[in-house]
Amino acid sequence: MPLSSPLYKTASTTPTDYWNDSCSVEELTYALERGAVGATTNPNIVLNVLSKEMHLWSDRIYAIIAENPTWSESDVAWKLIEEMAAHGASLLQPTWQRHDGRKGRLSIQTNPMFYRNWEAIVAQARHFDTLAPNMQVKMPVTKAGVRAIEESTYHGVNVNATVSFTVPQAIAVAEAVERGLNRRAAEGHDISHMAPVCTLMIGRTDDWMKVVAKRDNIAIDPDYLNWAGIACFKNAYRIWQERGYRVRLLAAAYRHLGHWSELIGGDIVLTIPYDWQLKINASDIPVVARMGNPVDAAIVEALYNKIPDFRRAYDPDGMTVDEFDSYGATVRTLRAFIQAAHDLMGVVREFMLPNPDTK
Repeated sequence: MPLSSPLYKTASTTPTDYWNDSCSVEELTYALERGAVGATTNPNIVLNVLSKEMHLWSDRIYAIIAENPTWSESDVAWKLIEEMAAHGASLLQPTWQRHDGRKGRLSIQTNPMFYRNWEAIVAQARHFDTLAPNMQVKMPVTKAGVRAIEESTYHGVNVNATVSFTVPQAIAVAEAVERGLNRRAAEGHDISHMAPVCTLMIGRTDDWMKVVAKRDNIAIDPDYLNWAGIACFKNAYRIWQERGYRVRLLAAAYRHLGHWSELIGGDIVLTIPYDWQLKINASDIPVVARMGNPVDAAIVEALYNKIPDFRRAYDPDGMTVDEFDSYGATVRTLRAFIQAAHDLMGVVREFMLPNPDTK
């Protein structure tokens, strides 16, 4: 039953919120029944949704093409992303209204190809903010993205910082949001309903440590590598508690159940893919607060001493903003997101220019 599920218990008995990591109608409906208070999307998620729910969108894709005879496949693809996000936002509006705008938002991602251009990110973010009253806009924690986060916040956009894996990135986001909120408040604008979040893609942090360990022939217990993202997240959360930042941390990119269970109890958000929601709800792991439990010191010490890129990820001053764009996890994720955007254009191309060699 939904009300007895581990995720419902997490959301209803602890400060920890959870979102559905998709704008799929079926998946979001499942999550909302179990206490979810948000959802997210990006080009890769849209691709996955189309693979499952194309019957809901094929007629609309043809209509967008017919209504806009001069548009490129890129224009059509981004219009589709906008409409899918707006539809997801409509499903979340009752939650948004119930929580007075602090929850119930749908995150839509800016074009990952803009990662070097803060002005393009801000312009698209401000446009996305008009699609629904409960939109949240994702932008990457690159050098340009940090500036875009401040400027977008100043303009009243609820940001969701993404392509982020490290404590230094999280701190840069928090400071950028604080500057944006302070500038906005100084001009007399209301910020009481703003709910910015900063994502740490903890599973991708783990992935990068595994790549580095293999690439550099680092001898380390392989299970330790599954704790890298959790260790960074808990360190960032500790700093949040000390400094009182107004942006909430969000954990993403699930690889194992510990990415849920070890973070229960924090005043945070967990954005969880549907398949992982099913695994969590089928598990017998007790729903108890573990955010305050430190990662085993031996694990952190081994990661810290053996993997330089873990030190860069874990230490608050492990990287400068200028170094974010070249960090391995950032490069890998940007490449994946940009490829997904191109793949989505390929799906649209089949509607615009169907292959004449096949019936």
